[in-house]
Amino acid sequence: MSGVYIHIPFCKSKCPYCDFYSYPKGDKEKAEYVDALVDEIRSKRRVATFVPHSFKADSLYLGGGTPSVLSGEALFRIITAAREQFLTDENAEITVECNPNSDIEGILPHLKKAGVNRISLGMQSCVEKERRLLGRASDKARIMQVIDLFRKSGIDNISLDIMLGIPCQTKESLQETLNFIKETGVPHVSAYILKIEENTHFYKNRDKYDFPDEDSVCDLYKQCSDFLTQNGYEHYEISNFAKKGFESRHNTKYWLLEDYLGIGPGAHSFVDGKRFYFESDTEKFISGSPPIYDGDGGDAEEFIMLSLRLKKGLDIDELCERYGESYLSPIKKKAPLLAEKGLINFDGNALSLTESGMLLSNSIIAEFIYF
Repeated sequence: MSGVYIHIPFCKSKCPYCDFYSYPKGDKEKAEYVDALVDEIRSKRRVATFVPHSFKADSLYLGGGTPSVLSGEALFRIITAAREQFLTDENAEITVECNPNSDIEGILPHLKKAGVNRISLGMQSCVEKERRLLGRASDKARIMQVIDLFRKSGIDNISLDIMLGIPCQTKESLQETLNFIKETGVPHVSAYILKIEENTHFYKNRDKYDFPDEDSVCDLYKQCSDFLTQNGYEHYEISNFAKKGFESRHNTKYWLLEDYLGIGPGAHSFVDGKRFYFESDTEKFISGSPPIYDGDGGDAEEFIMLSLRLKKGLDIDELCERYGESYLSPIKKKAPLLAEKGLINFDGNALSLTESGMLLSNSIIAEFIYF
């Protein structure tokens, strides 16, 4: 089955690290955008160029930006339209990204009524100093309060985002965040290493912040991985940890090269081997701008790269069946050497990164796709 991603480009304020297409905006443009978005979802008028057939999915993901800055009524309209148009599975995974500082109390009844069953909370850190540096307004008590609100409503599938490599972050401060995760008992954690992207506040002011060095960030990543795996989470993807049965079904589609349809400014799609996207411009989306073709996707290099992000790794028999045996020789030549160094697991067919290898994933993947 396929997945559907819907982009909400609005946020309360722009975080200093964020390079996603998002920005603060008033209620008038939000209303115009929701109208245009719901119209496109119901009609498929623009995406029909690339998806002429019926498109059915078993996952729906509202990301941003901050979807929770919209009203509960607006979120209900969007989700209901998408469910009616795309979702056929009664057990479909329906995720909404939320900021703990949003009016969760106000939107929660609408999320429940719309059938939302998974929440991704942008915590980043529970340490007050780090949260201030990241532009996050809510405190640890509010985060816990929001988690309790969702649970009392019957939504137990909750993911927390955390960030590694925050300015001034130490092993002790990270441990405070990890202990908080253990205390909450949430079943999913996404742990991202901070990357200083151009056109962000952090990039423009990078000399003013005390970012941990590369070795320190590696130590933080290992600390995070070790703690979570020792406390019942499986490290199922380079940046993601889940208790059994709580892996993100939607995001896993990206790594398995399954079809997904993205709607909204900046949203990307991969359907029937074709990639296309909507331009990152809300005004153009509202005025009816069509998606842009971005070439064919799903080649062998992409299959190798995405497979190796997952704990289960690369199935070489499947690689050969899909793309032929041209990649077989370099893999069998280089894999044993990398296995000796403790960077990969290799049994002659299945190939996966070790915990140490995940820190060097880009370099290891390059060994298998550039020859």
